[in-house]
Amino acid sequence: MSERGAGNTQRTKAQWFTTTHWSIVLMAKNGALPEATNALEKLCSIYWPSVYAYIRRDGYPPPEAQDLTQEFFARLLSNDYLHHLQDRRGKFRSFLLTFVKHFLNDERKKEGALKRGGGQVVVSLDAMDSEERYLTEPADKLDPYQAFERRWAQTLLHNTVDRLKNEYIATGKKALFEALKDLEIHERGEQTYAEVGTQLGLTVSAVKAASFRLRRRHRELLREEIAQTVGSSEEIEDEIKHLLSALS
Repeated sequence: MSERGAGNTQRTKAQWFTTTHWSIVLMAKNGALPEATNALEKLCSIYWPSVYAYIRRDGYPPPEAQDLTQEFFARLLSNDYLHHLQDRRGKFRSFLLTFVKHFLNDERKKEGALKRGGGQVVVSLDAMDSEERYLTEPADKLDPYQAFERRWAQTLLHNTVDRLKNEYIATGKKALFEALKDLEIHERGEQTYAEVGTQLGLTVSAVKAASFRLRRRHRELLREEIAQTVGSSEEIEDEIKHLLSALS
């Protein structure tokens, strides 16, 4: 690798781990930056579907699962759980899942508790949308842990494809993205390279080259998204394998 290439790699790694999920919660815990709370709220919205799926699969009906999910993140945002966080080793979702389990155990021990959440909306997310997505899961095959992991993987992939789409839109290439996405991103469409070329006025070679660039950029974005959830770059490859396993 050239000196310039090595320098770019080092800068990329540095960028990955300056705004990871761990760094966000550590900032929020320590009150290091005024925007830490807003960043944590955004982070909670990313993991809401996973936590909701876990609680639903644990046997709670939709209204109660929605209340419990809201209360869990209310406690996270109020630092009830963050003071247990000592460092950023390991996977962020493992930390989150541990406290979801503790939270549900505590809730089961309570009797006559006050209304959860105090009527405050902590995370802006459509609860019905979470329920609709939950109902698409194979109810007889997933345990709560598997539901949590699968929803995490789906959310991460959704965010990655959204980023990719927005990049293409920003450069005036929305039509190209829409034509290529079904050829190469997770869902194979019925169109061939030749048909896409005819649709866009491109040669087959140009379509293949554009498709290669799209796939390459998608892999880069996926690695960036995963890098935000782990404590070191060495864990990224294992997380990609785990993500694929969770989806299968």
